Amino acid sequence: MSKKLILVLGPTASGKTDYSISLAESYNSPIVSCDSRQIYKELKIGTAPPSETQLAKIKHYFIFSHSIHLSYTAGRYEVEALALIEELFKEHDTLIVAGGSGLYAHALCYGLDNFPPADPELRKNLAERLEREGIESLRADLRVLDRESYDTIEIANSRRVLRALEVTIQTGRRFSSFKSGSQRERPFIIEKRLITRSRDVLYSRINSRVDLMMEEGLLDEVKSLYDFRHLPALKTVGYTELFGYLDGNCSLYEAVDLIKRNTRRYAKRQITWWNRFNDLIPVKINETD
Repeated sequence: MSKKLILVLGPTASGKTDYSISLAESYNSPIVSCDSRQIYKELKIGTAPPSETQLAKIKHYFIFSHSIHLSYTAGRYEVEALALIEELFKEHDTLIVAGGSGLYAHALCYGLDNFPPADPELRKNLAERLEREGIESLRADLRVLDRESYDTIEIANSRRVLRALEVTIQTGRRFSSFKSGSQRERPFIIEKRLITRSRDVLYSRINSRVDLMMEEGLLDEVKSLYDFRHLPALKTVGYTELFGYLDGNCSLYEAVDLIKRNTRRYAKRQITWWNRFNDLIPVKINETD
């Protein structure tokens, strides 16, 4: 195999965008995004996508390419991304992929195992529990039944928690076990690079970025999406907390503080997910960058 895909991984706010752009410039490559939220064109601020200047500098794919109103999954990303990569390899020997979504990265590198079809009655019961008892009740069950999924999925996303619990109860197998089966071969070399930073620096960068997003108009963006807050794409850190503020559940200061806290927790889960890969090349970023 003569073609290489360099996959730039790392927790949120670690510096993936800047690093991947520098790589793309050195290899004269476009960037294929591997982020489950930056894909949505309605989410311009809260997902911390590349800036307009960065998008103008390097061609990006899967940034603002889909709508929150259309269902999108890691399985669909696998199919679309592989088709795109096949076309891009006709003109490039090396391609850069950048992202922080563990399931999307897993799908691209190894493929996804076939999950069982949903049990309508079980899903209905769990959905009713979610409405009646709140997400914490389902999280508690998932923590007991499948600690690996609890530690790695975005537990602020009620849809993902519900699905993980549903599969685990339905099959008697941990949801996480469905992602550890046979791996599909890819007709290209995959090199995984993981950006690392000290925890203190990473958390400081997260806090500063949340403040910057608020200055850039995140609250107005969330207000414009309020009528669609039930959509799965908006069950996302940064949006969920501000919807809570708009619903009168907390002050704006408390909502922003929750965004910072939940983003830090999400970063920890991302790091846990990346540790599943045993072929990572660590990339230490200058802590002053």
